[in-house]
Amino acid sequence: MKIAVVCANGKSGRAITEELIRRGQDVTAIVRKENKSQAPNAVIKDIFAVTAEDLKPFDVVIDAFGAWTEETLPQLPQSLEHLCDILSGSSARLLVVGGAGSLFVNKERTVCVADAPDFPDIFKSVAAAHAQALAMLRKRQDVKWTYVSPACDFRADGERTGKYLLGGEALLLNAQGESVISYADYAVAMADEALNGNHVQQQISVVKA
Repeated sequence: MKIAVVCANGKSGRAITEELIRRGQDVTAIVRKENKSQAPNAVIKDIFAVTAEDLKPFDVVIDAFGAWTEETLPQLPQSLEHLCDILSGSSARLLVVGGAGSLFVNKERTVCVADAPDFPDIFKSVAAAHAQALAMLRKRQDVKWTYVSPACDFRADGERTGKYLLGGEALLLNAQGESVISYADYAVAMADEALNGNHVQQQISVVKA
């Protein structure tokens, strides 16, 4: 299986790339500048310059694009839409590193994590950008997408246990009542989805077991 990791230089992108290589997969990094991931092959291009021809060799494309500033946040849904457009009608699957703010917290599926009155102001703009991207994805019947939401507490430096609990579009808590996962264990879940492809056109979520 040939897998491309878009924005492989970022923290989540590097963790996913490392996990895939650990499993002996053929991984190519798509990065804007010098490849700093462990991927042995790289395409050096801005995400908006990536073409359908660039992605043609791959069975799976993993979008690890991240944005945090008011200037770059609009690029989150825009870049994902660009990837969808160039993958439209392709057999390749598109896996997206998503956000937790869009996970539902009521059985009617009308209230999300980001709607809570105590949701931190600092994350509201990021959650809104992720929600916009997910809303766009849900309208795309021409792309084999999977949106993978991390837990609310997404820990960059957490340990790799190799275990996780898999949920859907609702907020999932572990036996300790926590919504937490490390980047390393999130990468394990992402690699499993990349290899198995069990949730096409679905939002899934992962939490520490």
